[in-house]
Amino acid sequence: MQGNISNGINLKGKTVLVTGGAGFIGSHVVDRLVEEGARVVVLDNLSSGSKENLNSKAVFYQADVKDMQEVRGIIQKEAPSAVFHLAAQPLVETAYENPLETLEVNFMGTVHVLEACRLNGNLEAIVVVSSDKAYGKSKTLPYAEDMPVGGDHPYEVSKAAGDLTAQSYFKTYGMPVAIARFGNTFGPRDRNWGRIIPDCFQAILKNKELVIRSDGKMVREYVYAKDVAEACFRLAQHIESSKGGAFNFGSDNILNVLEVVQEIEKILEVKIPYKILNTAKNEIPKQYLDWSKAKRMLAWQPKYTFAQGIRESFEWYKENMMHFEK
Repeated sequence: MQGNISNGINLKGKTVLVTGGAGFIGSHVVDRLVEEGARVVVLDNLSSGSKENLNSKAVFYQADVKDMQEVRGIIQKEAPSAVFHLAAQPLVETAYENPLETLEVNFMGTVHVLEACRLNGNLEAIVVVSSDKAYGKSKTLPYAEDMPVGGDHPYEVSKAAGDLTAQSYFKTYGMPVAIARFGNTFGPRDRNWGRIIPDCFQAILKNKELVIRSDGKMVREYVYAKDVAEACFRLAQHIESSKGGAFNFGSDNILNVLEVVQEIEKILEVKIPYKILNTAKNEIPKQYLDWSKAKRMLAWQPKYTFAQGIRESFEWYKENMMHFEK
């Protein structure tokens, strides 16, 4: 069903800014935009991203979304037609240990980017990447876009606050803002150890025991990074129908932690010894999304199966594991 899809904007030849574009997900968004023929400008402080992730065709500024003047200066100078905001503190555990930094980046960083866009004006599309964690610990599954955002711990609250800010800039100023909420994303370039899929790959490649922080029963939805990049692109492309809205993007890969381990063992034909610590704090027990709205309004659905994503990701880790250590 594709009746609601607008003709969309064309980003070919236009300047597009990606915050967090040297990061795991942001770099895949950059690749998709370069493929489309956009002139891509990346703003990243390299706290979790890496220059190695950067597309060679991208223009790079090492800058921090916590610095409003720096963000505004880059947007004034480059005058982008579209902005994709992915810069974030991405880890739940880090948020527990350092709530101030997490709120400054995920909440105030979003404020700074949106305010710089408002002051500059004339943008065709702004995509703000939120998270399924913005829904907090709702017991209603799957999570749908009309459910309230919330949360009771720093990471959830930081994502919910950024999400609400994005909505407010559309409602108050009429800015062309659309919000993306993803399930657990995996794929090449994810150097965030503590996430189950990179940790499985590390255990295989270094022949060591996998340490599972949770009780192994946490249920999540796993979506491949290239599918996420396409989702961001579709939101901007179809901004006339997507603006003002939040869109869930997920998959049919709804698995608990131990099932992820078992699936990877099966796909890669390996054995992964593991130890369960059960020390994880503030984790949401079960979370997955209803992404039928994205399918209906953006003609988006995941292209990659879990097995395809795992195989492609594992090849990248095999080639790159020697370049980074835990």
